[in-house]
Amino acid sequence: MSGRKPWYSTGLRFSCTGCGYCCSGQPGYVYVNEEEIGRIAQYLGMKVNEFVSRFTRETHRERSLIERPNGDCVFLDPVLRSCQIYPIRPRQCRTFPFWNSNLRRPKDWNDVCRTCPGCGKGPVFSYETIEELRGRIDI
Repeated sequence: MSGRKPWYSTGLRFSCTGCGYCCSGQPGYVYVNEEEIGRIAQYLGMKVNEFVSRFTRETHRERSLIERPNGDCVFLDPVLRSCQIYPIRPRQCRTFPFWNSNLRRPKDWNDVCRTCPGCGKGPVFSYETIEELRGRIDI
């Protein structure tokens, strides 16, 4: 970037409202690596191979959590609309909305803010924090 900081260098506001938007709707992927698979399986009291066969699928990139037919993550409680594995949720979930795809241009960020009620509101995440979160997974 020739030494220039990106458009979000002064920080961005975000506060999770727990709405479940990022866990529901259109089909997609929630990538999980071996470490995350092991942690989630342990949290659920399952063997890793059982967890993998029941709750993941192979994708073009890496394993992903499966979805319900309506596109909701398998771990989004359909009644409470809350994550059933929240304390140990995957890195992809932990870093939303600070994904590369949402930070390319202000327009991309504004698109997320139109659908996520916590995006653009709440405390300011510093440029350094955003960069750290953005670097955890390339989405």
